[in-house]
Amino acid sequence: MIEPLPELHAVCLDLVQLFGRCAPLQVDLGCGDGSFLCDLARQFPEKNFLGIERLTKRVEKVRRKAAMIDNLRVLGTDTLFAVQYLLPESSVETFYLLFPDPWPKRRHEQRRIFTSDFLDAIATALEQNGILRVATDQLDYFRYLERLSLAHSRFNPVDFHDAVLPSTKFERQFCKQGAPIYRLTLRKTSPVK
Repeated sequence: MIEPLPELHAVCLDLVQLFGRCAPLQVDLGCGDGSFLCDLARQFPEKNFLGIERLTKRVEKVRRKAAMIDNLRVLGTDTLFAVQYLLPESSVETFYLLFPDPWPKRRHEQRRIFTSDFLDAIATALEQNGILRVATDQLDYFRYLERLSLAHSRFNPVDFHDAVLPSTKFERQFCKQGAPIYRLTLRKTSPVK
């Protein structure tokens, strides 16, 4: 007879302990080489920044870049796991999901991070009126993101063209190639009762 495994419980991050202070938190999901995240953390020293990246070599690269930036931490883990289980409820001011893999082949669509479950987890972790910013160079993926977002009861699209944000490595590459960048900004709304 096979014994059942004990139930595992993830413990939410203690953000005050992690950063050594209480400040608004912004999270870069899949922070890549960290250039965007480091620039953003330098631009807004009054805020805390957390990069989440599952690839170990990228995590180490970002940690080296961020060594002298006091308001930035990097977590090496799966993005959805971190959002669902590690980030406390209503703890995040802004999430960034910049140039996620679109998995364009139909047989790979189930690998996309942007799903209803993902939006549910983001809504739980976001503070009231919190923001999710998404960017992609793929028009089909952008239309998919829009469709899913408009169908979700906890988000409304908003215009945020006034925000001056650093560019990512991918964004610079795509712009150099003349590819258009599609952006979606969503605000968490109160649940309808």
